[in-house]
Amino acid sequence: MSVNRISTRYAKSLLDLAIEQNSLENTYKDIKEFNNALKSRDLILMLKSPIINAGKKASIFKVLFGDKLGQLTMAFFDIAIKKGREMYLPEIAAEFINQYKVHNRITTVTITSATDLSENTLSEIKSKLLNSDLTMDKVEVTTKIDPSIIGGFIVETQDKRIDSSVQRKLELIKKEFENK
Repeated sequence: MSVNRISTRYAKSLLDLAIEQNSLENTYKDIKEFNNALKSRDLILMLKSPIINAGKKASIFKVLFGDKLGQLTMAFFDIAIKKGREMYLPEIAAEFINQYKVHNRITTVTITSATDLSENTLSEIKSKLLNSDLTMDKVEVTTKIDPSIIGGFIVETQDKRIDSSVQRKLELIKKEFENK
């Protein structure tokens, strides 16, 4: 079975169970914390290691996350480890976050600009995005700074990109001159 299929099924199961037990927000926070912990290369190596047995991995999880994560999340991790799916936990966590956002109609948008954008400008862009067909009911904005775009900004969602940067406009003008 493919990694994508496994991660989708397990994430969907956790999402459904969290909704059923009215602990979706707590589970989401737990998975985000786990996802943050995945920045540790050692944790990923431990999860992917065929040498470390499932019992040892489960006890490591209890030590690392036992007092930080909720009962539902810990039970889910325990089941995943017992089923031999611990190597897919990073992908399952990422997929759970995606499914949570779809369930709550949240669109993640990345705005790249040449300089820091003011809060006023960000809220104005966010408001225009909410009134467009690009986003769902809620918008989660992350910002990046790239001085090479000179001015303007680039808005990216999962599958769309709006480039209103000065760099892009200069490229279009250059192509126009080259064609004539």
